[in-house]
Amino acid sequence: MISARKYVVGITDHMIGSPDLEADVLGDDVEIDFFASTDETSFAPDRLAQLDALMVWGARLGPKSIAHLTRCKGVVRYGVGYEKIDLLALAEAGIPFANNPDYGTEEVADHAVAMILSLHRRLWEHDDRARGYTSGWQIHSLKPLSRSNRATVGVVGVGRIGTAVINRLKPFGFRILGYDPNQPPGHEKAIGYERPERLVELFSQSDVVTLHCPANDETRGILNAHGLAQLKPGAIVVNTARGELIEDLDALEAALRSGHVAAAAIDTLVKEPPGNHPLLTAWRNREDWISGRLVITPHNAFYSDHASVEMRRNAAKTVRILLDEGKLRNQVTDVS
Repeated sequence: MISARKYVVGITDHMIGSPDLEADVLGDDVEIDFFASTDETSFAPDRLAQLDALMVWGARLGPKSIAHLTRCKGVVRYGVGYEKIDLLALAEAGIPFANNPDYGTEEVADHAVAMILSLHRRLWEHDDRARGYTSGWQIHSLKPLSRSNRATVGVVGVGRIGTAVINRLKPFGFRILGYDPNQPPGHEKAIGYERPERLVELFSQSDVVTLHCPANDETRGILNAHGLAQLKPGAIVVNTARGELIEDLDALEAALRSGHVAAAAIDTLVKEPPGNHPLLTAWRNREDWISGRLVITPHNAFYSDHASVEMRRNAAKTVRILLDEGKLRNQVTDVS
């Protein structure tokens, strides 16, 4: 027998069909109100007002919508990042917020390591150039090309994903530097990496720099013109974290054109899908100077069939615990 509905949970939008999986986790006593839109202005006030909880995928959530969440016990984002959520407005309304950090760690780490290894071995450049070789097949090796155990990888952000990246890289013999002021002393000994005192030391020593930190006041633009200039000449840059970490495409283009940055791999951009910019135009047109040196994937490092299910189940389970116990796991308390 189906129990009476006593909760209403809103879902703003969804990348993968209807929210049937969430319905299974939330249970028969929950009615789902599926807004099916990333446009916050389309969220009707009367629908927001009836929600006991709200789950957000790609939509923005600002003060105007939050003002109508008068019954809401909590907001849960499907993903890890929450740049589109106005945490201050939620806090002022007394509504707790949680993200969903415990999914996709393996996928993002695999994606980043695949980018690191492929750019370090210059695979995409070889593939692009080999199409035009008609003789002397084996003589076309690209230089410089170092051994992995002669190269240094700098990991910026040694949380869940950064740690998973380090664990994957260690068997290849790379020297690994890690920078994360949020990790306690001795973390480097437990995980197995070297810890420079300052970020500039990691930049200046690393043949590859891979970013695994959130975008906040300390990290936003970390590899804009100033940061790029601090890199070891010929370094490789990998970003599977946040587009805001490399906001200045002009600076990245200049660094790639000069060769100061040998190559870059990016999974996340400030604007998605990306708009018009000379660097992006060169990438789209496979211009000779950049082909194989700039790799862009469509913000899907998190994805696998397994991770997509895990993400949805975990987010829905967070809401279910909130409704049952009044506790919001993975709550984000820093609203600065």
